Amino acid sequence: MAGVNAQLFTLRIKTVLMLLLLSFASSLFATERAGEDWPQFLGPGANGMSVETGLLDKWSTNGPPLLWERKIGTGYGAPSVWGNQLVLHHRIADEEIVESFDAISGKSSWHYNYPSKFVDPYGYNNGPRCTPLLTSNLCYTFGAEGKLTCLGTKTGKLVWQRDTGFDFNVPEAFFGVGSTPILEGNLLIVMVGGQPNSGVVAFDAKTGKTVWESVGKKNWEGVPMTGWPGERTVKWQSWEKQASYSTPVAATIQGQRQILCLTRQGLVSLNPTNGNVNFSFWFRSQLNDSVNAMNPVVVDDTIFISGAYYKIGSVLLRVKPDCKNAEEVWRNTALEIHWTTPIYHDGYLYAFSGRNEPDAHFRCVELKTGKLMWDHDESWAHHSTPTPSVYGRGSCIMADGKLIILGEGGLLGLFKINSKQPEEICRFQVPQLHHPCWAAPILSHKRLYLRSEDHLVCLDLAK
Repeated sequence: MAGVNAQLFTLRIKTVLMLLLLSFASSLFATERAGEDWPQFLGPGANGMSVETGLLDKWSTNGPPLLWERKIGTGYGAPSVWGNQLVLHHRIADEEIVESFDAISGKSSWHYNYPSKFVDPYGYNNGPRCTPLLTSNLCYTFGAEGKLTCLGTKTGKLVWQRDTGFDFNVPEAFFGVGSTPILEGNLLIVMVGGQPNSGVVAFDAKTGKTVWESVGKKNWEGVPMTGWPGERTVKWQSWEKQASYSTPVAATIQGQRQILCLTRQGLVSLNPTNGNVNFSFWFRSQLNDSVNAMNPVVVDDTIFISGAYYKIGSVLLRVKPDCKNAEEVWRNTALEIHWTTPIYHDGYLYAFSGRNEPDAHFRCVELKTGKLMWDHDESWAHHSTPTPSVYGRGSCIMADGKLIILGEGGLLGLFKINSKQPEEICRFQVPQLHHPCWAAPILSHKRLYLRSEDHLVCLDLAK
């Protein structure tokens, strides 16, 4: 009998040890997969940077492991991730669709549809251009025609919706609506583009009611047209487009909270509580058919902005202590950024420069001086091999001490962060993707999500 009891005791000990080991392994796996959400355009910090570590140092010629892929509707906006939920805004036939997927498996969980008649006047696809904005309980989207929608994140049920094109006098945009809203406290800040003074509008994030309207004739009339020939000043026209394809940026500069909006006319700094204009800085190409699309980059008391159209280039501004003005530090064409937003790291900017594919370059520029540190020619015209061998124009994000690059033809690359010279670690043509890939990569919980015009893939970047 004593022998039986001893055997039972030993079995119990082994069972307990096994459960402990399983618990430890599960905890270790959870830790290894731990990361952060990517709930808005350009990630948690709205700057294209992630704090996640434990990512692949390089990948084989076959690329990172594919977790799942999906055929999707048209559009140019990246998805967003909250926990294990991914939300994508796309268009199928004559409807815009806000759709929720399981971020791990790609399985659809809910969708909210509404009709859209938008047709891109330049022949690009007719899907939405903005990225969903997620909180734990609310999801905000901005459609190509200006439908501003708030849904329950978990249910997909409508909370409120505003038709900004109808509610505000919005001139027709070049390529539809493409400026993603941001949250600042309990306000949803949206570059609506309304005339005469509704370029930027703040809505109550819970109800959708208008809180303030700002930007337009009042702040631009008489402003010097810096960078244009002669001593010209702005003479406001009632038909002027105001909205750009840049997303507002919230930042604290000189101790003051500000909303920075790179509108079609240039940079505007706003007081987020009431919409009052701190300063306006003209920054627009002399070419009428032109847009501003990159997000302002804020470093201490300086703001970097850039454009790719005729005679625009880049400018670094320094905000005065009273925040009522900003002065030029330098202006040049070392970076001419079309639609991507640079990554800033340790004094340097990393970004793709060039308006079109034939003049695309991947570059590093010193922020404080505007000095070009290195140039990596990515133009298709200068390479005899097929187009996937270069990135063309691309987007990049920063994670685990490296730059993750997605070229507009679906070429995925990994670069070391090096201000002395371009240092590529590896590259891989994602077979499911094709031109145009104009949405920046997103990284959440060690999973990399990439989209082309009509395809979404999920790759595993965990070591």
